[in-house]
Amino acid sequence: MEKFNTWLAEKITSGVATMWCAYLFAALALISLPKAIESGDSIVIISWVAQTFLQLVLLSIIMVGQKAQSKKVEDTINETHTASIAEFELAKEARSIAHKELSELHQLSKDMHKLMAEVETRLKK
Repeated sequence: MEKFNTWLAEKITSGVATMWCAYLFAALALISLPKAIESGDSIVIISWVAQTFLQLVLLSIIMVGQKAQSKKVEDTINETHTASIAEFELAKEARSIAHKELSELHQLSKDMHKLMAEVETRLKK
């Protein structure tokens, strides 16, 4: 039952978080506008604007905006992740090169010590 509830909630949310739904809600709210104006009561008109029109229409618009903002944040996170992985790979490559160069320097040092020992031996003769 929980899976169904989650599925249904996701479907409803993705449907309500569209501008088409905002347009539908605006049209639906406008149906009662003539009666609110006809009443001549400012409280009824203000209630219609606040409770009927704004709540219905802004709900969808805010959800659309949040979806767009979430997408931007997700894109930024993905770009940062990709850049971090690329930097990590470059660091691994640099470390590998440095390790190879250090090994070569170590071998050169051994060779230099060996040569110096040979020169010293020859000089003592």
